[in-house]
Amino acid sequence: MDLTVVAYVIYLVISIALTIWVARTLSRNGRIFLADVLHGNEKLADAVNHLLVVGFYLVNLGFVALYLNGDGTVADARGVFEALSTKLGVVLLVLGVMHLANVYVLNRIRRRGAMEREQFPPVPPQGYVAPPAGA
Repeated sequence: MDLTVVAYVIYLVISIALTIWVARTLSRNGRIFLADVLHGNEKLADAVNHLLVVGFYLVNLGFVALYLNGDGTVADARGVFEALSTKLGVVLLVLGVMHLANVYVLNRIRRRGAMEREQFPPVPPQGYVAPPAGA
């Protein structure tokens, strides 16, 4: 078997495994943020979480598939490691950027929801207090 094919197979196995691991981690821990943002609506939080995970898979696995194309043939074991380190490094960077983007968007949504909740006083006004005469 050609070493280029071996490098491709190893790249695909590791990239897909990393994508699945990151997606599951984001799904499990991001659900808490979504439940908070959606005011405790668990069913809606689960639905949005599932949609985010599907989008994450589509973007990352699409990138992994597009990046599979190699620069050339791999001649020896050293070439396998060099090709894998470059390809996996780029995939890890893309996964990291996607993760940070997800966290950023969820945090922005969460903060906006918290600001909307703070616009109303915690208790209704109890009465009117007239300002002092000199003010």
